[in-house]
Amino acid sequence: MKAKTRRRAVASWTPDGIGDLTGRTALVTGGNSGIGLETGRVLARHGATVILAGRDRAKLDQAAAELRAAQPAARLETAVLDLGSLASVTAAADRLAHSRTIDVLVNNAGVMNIPERRTTADGFELTFGTNHLGHFVLTAGLMPALRRSPAARVVAVSAIAATWRSGRLDDLMSEERYGAMRAYAKSKRANVVFTQELARRLAHTNTTAVVVHPGAALTNLQRHNQGLLTRIVIAAARNVAMGSPEGASWPSLYAATSPDIVNGGFYGPAGRDQTSGTPKRLALPRGAGDPAEGLRLWRASERLTGVSFAF
Repeated sequence: MKAKTRRRAVASWTPDGIGDLTGRTALVTGGNSGIGLETGRVLARHGATVILAGRDRAKLDQAAAELRAAQPAARLETAVLDLGSLASVTAAADRLAHSRTIDVLVNNAGVMNIPERRTTADGFELTFGTNHLGHFVLTAGLMPALRRSPAARVVAVSAIAATWRSGRLDDLMSEERYGAMRAYAKSKRANVVFTQELARRLAHTNTTAVVVHPGAALTNLQRHNQGLLTRIVIAAARNVAMGSPEGASWPSLYAATSPDIVNGGFYGPAGRDQTSGTPKRLALPRGAGDPAEGLRLWRASERLTGVSFAF
C-alpha cells in the first residue's frame, strides 16, 4: 500500500510542489541556457541561492540578468567553468570548495553530436572529456563543499542514449573508431555508471547521488547537428516528439528536491517512450549498476585525470 501511495505521489508531481529552499545553495553546470537555465530558474523561484556555471562569462551574466528581471528577489551567482579544461574545472572548484556549502550539485552541461573527433584542452575526446571527465573532476573538487551540507545531493544529467548498445564503455577516447552519436551515448552511459559507483561510495554519508535523463527536448545541444537528414528530423520533432526545456528540466528538479529520492536512483519522464511527462524512477540501463563496471570506469577516470576523491 505504501508503494502504491508513493507511485501516485510521483505521478502527480510538478515543480509547483517544491518546498521552500531558502538557505540552500545549488550549483548548475550549463546554467546559462536550455535545461540548466530552467533548472536554475525554478530552484531560485523557490528560494535557493543558485550558482549558474558555464564557460562564457558574457552568457552567464546575460542569463543571470534575465532571471533577475523575472524574479527580482532571486539569489543568483555565476561561476566561470569550462568542463573541457581540467585547469578551469579545478580552479573553479577550489574557489568554491573552501568557502561555500553546496547542497545541490546538478551536473547538467554537455556537448552532443560533434561531427568529427575533437579533443579537450587536456587531449581527451571532446564529448567524453566534457560530459563525463569534466564532471568527475568537478564533483571530486566540490566534495568539501558538499560535505558541509546536512543533506547534500549530486544530480547527474544523462540521456536516454545511455541505454543504447553503442554506448558500451570501451575505447573511452574513441581512438579506434569515432562516431558522433556513439561518443555521446558512451558519455551518457558513463554518467549513469559513475553515479552508481559514487552512490556506493557515498552510502552512509550525508550526500546522495542520483542520475536523470530529461527525455527529449530541443536545446543548444543540437547546435552541432548540420546534416540535412538531421535538420529534417529536428523540424518534425518540433511538432511531434521533442518537448521544451521547461518540461525536460522536471527530472532534474525532482531529483534535486524530492524527499522520495533513493541513493543511486535513475529518474526520467513517465510518458510514452520516456520522451516527456512527470518524473518517475526507472530501471537502470542494462549492466549500468554492475559494481565491476563502475570500478573500471572510476579507476580509468582517476588515471586519465590524475584526480581522486577524498571522502
